[in-house]
Amino acid sequence: MKIVDIQNLVFSFSSTSEPVINGVSLSIMKDEIVGILGPSGSGKSTLLRLIAGLEMPWQGSIHVAEKPVVSEKLFIQPEDRGVGMVFQDYALFPHMTVNENIMFGLSRLPRKERKPRVMEMLELVKMEEFSERYPHELSGGQQQRVSLARALAPKPNVLLMDEPFSNLDADLKAEIREDLRVILKKANITCIIVTHDRQDVESICDRSIVFGQREEVMN
Repeated sequence: MKIVDIQNLVFSFSSTSEPVINGVSLSIMKDEIVGILGPSGSGKSTLLRLIAGLEMPWQGSIHVAEKPVVSEKLFIQPEDRGVGMVFQDYALFPHMTVNENIMFGLSRLPRKERKPRVMEMLELVKMEEFSERYPHELSGGQQQRVSLARALAPKPNVLLMDEPFSNLDADLKAEIREDLRVILKKANITCIIVTHDRQDVESICDRSIVFGQREEVMN
């Protein structure tokens, strides 16, 4: 089953500028972890924003879980696409505990199912003992785990991760890469990871797609 199917996607930031995305077509299958590699400005993060519904393409179509979310005559709002996203800065709410941050995205879940789902996510990312802490009390790696748990909690069809390791030091990157693949496979989630670092893809992803020139990608 194709979880993400993109056909002839075109996007530009203005009618007078060159397209950032120009005729891109690709498919991501169920439970695949796919890395999109490329240098800054190659359009890889823009592609995630188009899938999530944070930008509108000039041309082309996107299907998520075999349902159209954008085409010439259709635009489904981000909250109705079944797409989860982990941003570079993790975007945790500073005034909420770990529990509350994960709970935030579960408003559509029946009330009695919310707490068990939060506990399930805490266990998945190994953060059970930090449930009552606030983001400023966590390390960068721990914040990333909470952000991942929050994105997975509503059971999205696909998870999008934009440069998830950009704020971590080299030693922590290596540890988190290993853990992330295990977490994603346990969650049975289809995932697209945008990165400029080939090691991210080699450690985590099932396959990769290169945007821009191959020689511009970090080894």
